[in-house]
Amino acid sequence: MTHIKKIIACLAAVCAFMASAQEAPRTAYFMDGYSFRHELNPAFMGERNYFSIPVLGNYDVSLFSNVGVDKFLYKTQPGSQYKLTTFMSPTVDANEFLDKLANNNHINANVDMTILSTGFRAFKGFNTISIGFHTDMGVNLPKDLFRFMKLGQTGEDTRYNFKDVKANATAYAEIGLGHSHKINNRLTIGAKVKVLVGLANVTAHIKNMDVRMSHDQWHIRANGELQMAAGSGLYVPTKKEAGVDYDKPEDADLVEWGDIDYNNFGIAGYGLGVDLGATYQLLPDLQLSAAVTDLGFMKWKDGVTAKTGKGEWTFDGFKDIAINDDQPEENKLSEQLDRMWDDLQDVVNFHRDGDKSGYKKMLNATIRVGAEYTMPFYRGLTGGFLFSSYIAGCQSWTEGRFYANLKPCRWFDMTVNYGASTYGSSFGWMLNLHPKGFNFFIGSDHQFFKVTPQFVPVGNACASINFGFNVTFGSAKK
Repeated sequence: MTHIKKIIACLAAVCAFMASAQEAPRTAYFMDGYSFRHELNPAFMGERNYFSIPVLGNYDVSLFSNVGVDKFLYKTQPGSQYKLTTFMSPTVDANEFLDKLANNNHINANVDMTILSTGFRAFKGFNTISIGFHTDMGVNLPKDLFRFMKLGQTGEDTRYNFKDVKANATAYAEIGLGHSHKINNRLTIGAKVKVLVGLANVTAHIKNMDVRMSHDQWHIRANGELQMAAGSGLYVPTKKEAGVDYDKPEDADLVEWGDIDYNNFGIAGYGLGVDLGATYQLLPDLQLSAAVTDLGFMKWKDGVTAKTGKGEWTFDGFKDIAINDDQPEENKLSEQLDRMWDDLQDVVNFHRDGDKSGYKKMLNATIRVGAEYTMPFYRGLTGGFLFSSYIAGCQSWTEGRFYANLKPCRWFDMTVNYGASTYGSSFGWMLNLHPKGFNFFIGSDHQFFKVTPQFVPVGNACASINFGFNVTFGSAKK
């Protein structure tokens, strides 16, 4: 459990270390020969029939954030060798640290894997069948939370208020059936129906928290909810059930984080999703397109729910988290994170509800609107623009991305693109080989040029890689 505590501490307190809905690589939006273009817009037809190599057909890993490790970890210099400490160290200037943060600091990580997929022409259109696996993690931490952690009490009556502290993780499998159909020479429409099989979901959301500090105690009042589902094998005990000591009778039903266990794999829920899309040839050289993906819901069963207390509770403050010159050498970063996790448990009190029950969550939809123009002086060059909006409450983001797409021959194309979004700016690229017989692609939405020794991006933590190999057959579309 110690390792799990460290991971959650990184998620909740140092979000630069860290799964919502699948996030397909936007870099490939205007690439005709990309076999999985239908995931971005179900109206896009495949260039050829295809079937994927199991597991290797389409693999996407992405991490994107508006913060990075350099904002939360700092070097100390005792003697000749430095050690790492957190932003809580008294050697780190509070204003310098807080000025680096946005009002809302968030990070998302996704792993999407296509297990099996095929696309083929039939029924007067193009059809797709796919089975995939998706995981998604996200964290949103407001700036005032870090102000509270760093500054603490600054006067006789110090008060803080912050909203939308949220952490979530989701894993599910997906079975999708899609069809795109050409209405006339200008208009093509498409739709995809997806049956979802839930594997696990954890969502902790503090909608509002008030902190009032006096000399002897810190008083906290919050409005928040915890939801957890991972099948019948998930065990989330209270302090009373775990045999842990507690001071007040009302603390008996507090969630005991250290004794959470998972001992039996099982299906945790079911859901349904729909993708809708269209393309329109406005001019001979200008095509417009639009899509909305992941409209739907997931019903989680055997779920554990908990809520923050209705009254106030007390907190004694963060203790011994940072390295000081007079502290022992064994005060390592991992131990600092352990202590931070222990203190954060006391900040947020979740009281577990009674029996397990189901709960429903809407999928996080994505809207995309694109335009592609073919250059009259060279038909193998197009320019494009794609607007994307991910709708997920406090974890929502928007992006505008400009493309230069080059297709020097029928079986090879490439793209370079530049995006500006909630997470900052990014450079994307993709190489796509699609001669008769196979399709191989590799590319990325986000590049990073500086990393830590643990290969974590420095600066805004944005990085992604998408690659796949598929077998194609049949003649290419005209």
